Amino acid sequence: MERREVEYFLAIAEHGSFTGAAKSLRVAQPSLSTAIGQLENRLGGKLFHRLPHGVRLTAAGEALLEPARQVMRDLSTAQDSVRQVLGLASGRLDIVAQTTLAVDPLARLIGEFLRHYPQVDVRVFDQELGKTATGSVRAGQCELGVVDASTDPEGMAEAVLPGRQIYAVLPPGEPGQKRIGLSELAARDFVATPEGTATRAVIEDVVAASGLRAKVSVETAHLAMVVPLVLAGAGVTLLPESMAVGAAKEGATVLPLRPKVVRSSRLLWRPGPLSPAASRFVDLATSSARPREKRVR
Repeated sequence: MERREVEYFLAIAEHGSFTGAAKSLRVAQPSLSTAIGQLENRLGGKLFHRLPHGVRLTAAGEALLEPARQVMRDLSTAQDSVRQVLGLASGRLDIVAQTTLAVDPLARLIGEFLRHYPQVDVRVFDQELGKTATGSVRAGQCELGVVDASTDPEGMAEAVLPGRQIYAVLPPGEPGQKRIGLSELAARDFVATPEGTATRAVIEDVVAASGLRAKVSVETAHLAMVVPLVLAGAGVTLLPESMAVGAAKEGATVLPLRPKVVRSSRLLWRPGPLSPAASRFVDLATSSARPREKRVR
């Protein structure tokens, strides 16, 4: 199986049509069709159902999808390793993360990484609907993944990242107090993201520690909408320090929890060799000093 054929196969699977794949790859559609036909002949079966409008993977195509992605990633890793030996420092790093974790701690880690390796291109992906970050890494779509520490790593190689303190974010004008107890907080209505997200997991776990179940008054898939909803009085929420600081600047009442809650996250990757860029990111992330606790005002 040639690299060109694997690349063509993945492009057709991604775009759902020969036309879209040919346009993306900037190749003639007949050349694309010929290459896939030759690949199907060698494999002994059809990889795509040809439909009136586009294509759909056959069972054989589905079976090839994950190995094909990993083949392309392994080839990229091999090329980066050779470039590094030859002094051609470059590369690309693909990371998948839940939205909240992309803000904290991933943004800080990427900033630090690029100060050391500015020549590396970094791409951050959100996990697709119905899929997990772990699944995206396992399928070879991304080399690294960042998930909440409560996530089962499912056989992945992993490293625990420094913890981040969680704060209660309440509407403006809340009665003055230095901290808020978990039981008091658990009685409030929450603004939350959907189940399966890092923000929702924090809320559910914190409230569960009080023996109660979180009452979500507003659920939104838009993380950027959470703080405006709290500011409008729709409920309260829980956010890591970096996001809570921004909410406080907009006028929200931000309080530390009693007792203090610190959540960790995991950096995941497939067992086996990593690209030079990913290897250095793992080294940097795991050696990163624990952030100094700050008072949010």
